[in-house]
Amino acid sequence: MTESGNGVLRLAMWSGPRNISTAVMRAWGNRTDTLVVDEPFYAHYLQVTGLAHPGRDEILARHETDWRRVVAALLGPVPPQVRIHYQKQMSHHLLPHMDRGWLDSVTHAFLIRDPCEMVASLVEKLQGFDLLATGLPQQVEIFDHVIATTGRVPPVVDGADLLRDPAGLLRALCRALGVAFDERMLWWPAGRRDTDGVWARHWYERVERSTGFEPLPGRDAGPQRATLPQPLAEIEAACRPLYERLHAHRLHA
Repeated sequence: MTESGNGVLRLAMWSGPRNISTAVMRAWGNRTDTLVVDEPFYAHYLQVTGLAHPGRDEILARHETDWRRVVAALLGPVPPQVRIHYQKQMSHHLLPHMDRGWLDSVTHAFLIRDPCEMVASLVEKLQGFDLLATGLPQQVEIFDHVIATTGRVPPVVDGADLLRDPAGLLRALCRALGVAFDERMLWWPAGRRDTDGVWARHWYERVERSTGFEPLPGRDAGPQRATLPQPLAEIEAACRPLYERLHAHRLHA
């Protein structure tokens, strides 16, 4: 666990798209000792890549596009009552030109989802994407960086495990991070948050109706790999060994 000088845990939770990352942010945001930040590099990612994501113009207008200023904010002062600064990070937003030095100033954890389910869900929102857009190559890069610099394996949570046993997996995650579990992490009020990015209206409809962790549609069975059309099947096949690399280290309740 990496703490800043005033004892604040700065926690970067690295996820790919179409996982339960927003629900996990809700869980941490419902703690009284935690401040959350929602996908802080998203605007920079859209500006550099030129991708036409839903709400692109509003995102660029309302959110910081300079990644260096984003890093400064992530490492900067927080209100005195805050003991945990939770960063909901999308790993594919960490573009190659962005310096990695700041990673050593925060604590890292990883949220993963079976790539067959993830790819099938992502194509419902984005009609064209590649392997890098899944975030798995970047997750593995960050994961290996943390091991190389700390000598320790960072916590990995599989979303399917968390949905089956929210209390057990959140307790295991808190234990791995050296913080006390809080029952408030299991339930939260429905609705949008001031801390949500302006993209919430395009992506967060389901989680805004939620008051706790709920199985995703099709999560029990999941789409079969054979049902994915090309080129989605190729992307899924490239994702598979990356997912398995992280999955081998997942937490158990």
